[in-house]
Amino acid sequence: MARPDELTFAPLGGVGEIGMNLSIYGLGNRHQRSWLMVDLGVSFGDEDRLPGIDLVMPDIRFLEQERKNLVGLVLTHAHEDHFGAIIDLWPRLRVPIYATAFSAALFEAKCAGERNQPQIPVTVVPSGGRIDLGPFNVEFIPVAHSIPESHALAIRTSAGTVLHTGDWKIDPTPVIGKPTDEKRLRELGDEGVLALIGDSTNAVREGRSPSETEVAAAMKVIIDGAKGRVAVTTFASNVGRLRAVADAALAAGREVVVVGRAMERVVQVARECGYLDGVPDFRSAEMYGHFPPDKVLALCTGSQGEPRAALARIANDDHPQITLNKGDCVIFSSRTIPGNEKAVGAIINGLVLQGIDVITDRTHLVHVSGHPRRDELRDMISWVRPQVLVPVHGEALHLSEHAKLARAAGVPKVIICKNGDLLRLGPGDPAVIDEVPSGRLYKDGLLLEGEKSRAVADRRRMSFAGCAFVAIALTESGELADDPEVDLMGIPENNAEGEVIADEVFDLVVSTVENLPRARRRDADAVAESVRRAVRASIAEQWGKKPLCVVHVLTV
Repeated sequence: MARPDELTFAPLGGVGEIGMNLSIYGLGNRHQRSWLMVDLGVSFGDEDRLPGIDLVMPDIRFLEQERKNLVGLVLTHAHEDHFGAIIDLWPRLRVPIYATAFSAALFEAKCAGERNQPQIPVTVVPSGGRIDLGPFNVEFIPVAHSIPESHALAIRTSAGTVLHTGDWKIDPTPVIGKPTDEKRLRELGDEGVLALIGDSTNAVREGRSPSETEVAAAMKVIIDGAKGRVAVTTFASNVGRLRAVADAALAAGREVVVVGRAMERVVQVARECGYLDGVPDFRSAEMYGHFPPDKVLALCTGSQGEPRAALARIANDDHPQITLNKGDCVIFSSRTIPGNEKAVGAIINGLVLQGIDVITDRTHLVHVSGHPRRDELRDMISWVRPQVLVPVHGEALHLSEHAKLARAAGVPKVIICKNGDLLRLGPGDPAVIDEVPSGRLYKDGLLLEGEKSRAVADRRRMSFAGCAFVAIALTESGELADDPEVDLMGIPENNAEGEVIADEVFDLVVSTVENLPRARRRDADAVAESVRRAVRASIAEQWGKKPLCVVHVLTV
């Protein structure tokens, strides 16, 4: 008798971290499985740890090996950490993509903004719809989140049903879109759910996430009471927040000016999809100066302190159209993503020093999370009643707290995993049964580099300890043909005794070459290595840090 198909799950990103989400589900046996991809996102480079890296993406080499067995890529929603890697990585897979209308339209607009606009087809699925992809039947169940048309996925297979929650919260009164479909989730629980793969972002926070409607009410009061110009910065994709700001501006008699390309793109897609029906057209940045201070509101990109985004340029008085003055008001209707605190703090401090009133969620209800707190997680578990729960979308603490909560709520089996773990969900005892290749790719300018990229490692070292460049010309007999050239970058000019370090290095290079046996001087590689070691040791002795050292030896 043939063994039944195994249902497996592996995260290739988004576990042990927030961002870079990529999950895969497999059905079959260890020799042959069909694979379904869910989401393909990015995280953002940390300039201190990854200098020069703009985006970080999941390593998809395992999926490249399994390309013939890929049945599709399904998107839960259109946040960058869930769909931001598609443009760069899809050409390696050429897998069919499925998404609802808003996600598909926002992706199309994103492609249109790229140079050499990529042609990547997306099949639109209606909200609440079901599709068959190989052995997987996938249902899109509406959930509330901070972007339109977020969906949990009910993935039905011969081995059981999985609920992949994506990003969600329980918001009975969202400003736009559908609330989380409790009725459908309860029905799914009645059918029987093998496993719940669940968002853990807010698992450390008690209670419930407030509603977007509460934010809208608070924003209305603040905007109505403002005397001068008002600027609001938020995540461009939060269309419900954009609508709330627009409604508040309309009630206060203010024209809304949209500032920033990302904001303009989302506004255009939201209008096309009907999410801004009834909202007057927004004005372009060029119109800002034509309105009195108490009759204008600027809706800006830059909530995360991005240096070239609209708000940073406004704060630095570097924006060609938008200015703020003493007594004006800036509302940060967003949370600061971990790692961006310094950049956001610098902008806030710069605004405050100019006499501008800055309002954040520390003092006013101007932002709420799009993720479930602990009571909401308990609700989801009670509706769905899974046999297995796997916490995802979170750092180690979030995953651990979600797991404890699930055990306390009576979930029979809870498994914490890491990126690359292959879990058997059923049939049989759920467990980690294998490991698949995983890792990170770095978007470095126009190139994709592996996480062991020498360029990134060298850049990090140079940022800490500089670089010494030495060029040496030798005759065929091993004599110096001319003075060596020494160029030090990122290294102090003088040592503690006041001596010029470059002069000390020059003398050292000459003496090192001249003291080598003549036979070794005829070996360019041997000369380069001897000089490199000597220069690094000398600079370390004078400065206390070892720089990168590059030595070129030319025989003339």
